[in-house]
Amino acid sequence: MQITHEVESMVCVKKGCNHGPAPIPEEGKWVASKEIKDISGLTHGIGWCAPQQGACKLTLNIKEGIIQEALVETIGCSGMTHSAAMAGEILPGKTVLEALNTDLVCDAINVAMRELFLQIVYGRSQSAFSEDGLPVGAGLEDLGKGLRSQVGTIFSTQQKGVRYLEMAEGYITQMALDEEGQVIGYENVHLGKMMENITNGMPADEALKKATSKYGRFDNAASYINPRKK
Repeated sequence: MQITHEVESMVCVKKGCNHGPAPIPEEGKWVASKEIKDISGLTHGIGWCAPQQGACKLTLNIKEGIIQEALVETIGCSGMTHSAAMAGEILPGKTVLEALNTDLVCDAINVAMRELFLQIVYGRSQSAFSEDGLPVGAGLEDLGKGLRSQVGTIFSTQQKGVRYLEMAEGYITQMALDEEGQVIGYENVHLGKMMENITNGMPADEALKKATSKYGRFDNAASYINPRKK
């Protein structure tokens, strides 16, 4: 490296104590992280694109600096789903530093990667105090039955009130209203369970019925509405 004349002419002052980096919690251990290979943990992060049209939840399981597992969940943008497919191919096998400096196709996924990098290198992982961390495949536990993301989709207007479209339980088919027209429950179809049953050979009508459930005081409602039609 080049050194300026001013620095070369300075008197050398010896460095005193060097304590090194402060240890961070990683998978049940305290680690003084100096290199990328010192980084391990499973964590989640959220990213968004510049126009804030959509968002990405990214889950990574990292062992000794290498991404072993990636779960990419996106919402709000149709193109973002295709970006997620490509990011899912790109991420495993890369170091966290490589991934940070890789174009993950979509702004939201890139921002999520940045947020995860900050968490993981500062010891803020979800598995910081879990001995040996979590096995590869643990990211799937973020998903509900039928391996579908936990999604809430609600639309409302001042003129006509709220419409429940999708909840964690599934696709909303009916909303239950009391005598005053207030929501007191809903009926939903768990699409993941329904598709699993159909794939296993169950007739569609039976699969639909088996995957349908109710929430709240649905059976005691004064009236019911289909939130997609009324």
